[in-house]
Amino acid sequence: MSDDTTTEQLRAMVAMMPFAERLGLELHGATPDEVTGTVAWAPELCTTAGLLHGGVVMATADSLGALCAFLNLPAGATTSTIESKTNFFRGVREGTLHSTSRPLHVGRTTIVVQTDLTDDRGKRVAQVTQTQAVLPGA
Repeated sequence: MSDDTTTEQLRAMVAMMPFAERLGLELHGATPDEVTGTVAWAPELCTTAGLLHGGVVMATADSLGALCAFLNLPAGATTSTIESKTNFFRGVREGTLHSTSRPLHVGRTTIVVQTDLTDDRGKRVAQVTQTQAVLPGA
């Protein structure tokens, strides 16, 4: 994917991930080196305390991380998350969850991606490190 990915192409990428689309994930950029996106705070995505649910944070990171891994795959291969670790730092009570995924390791059998998630003030909400299996094409 080139640096000049169009809005239409980004929407098509989200449409390939129905759960991410359901969360309201919006992609803002997608290259093999970096995938960025946002999810807007909404009451139906929150805990009883009004915080964006941790599952939403993790699902956002998993979706962006998987896309980052996908953009680094060899031709014909697919990917699946085989490990994910999340550190939470603060909750999101309003605004937007901002996410950036970058590959830490791109290997023959695995790809490791780190996703940093922040709030509107740039404060760290969570950091997710996930390992994606590189699955050869059928």
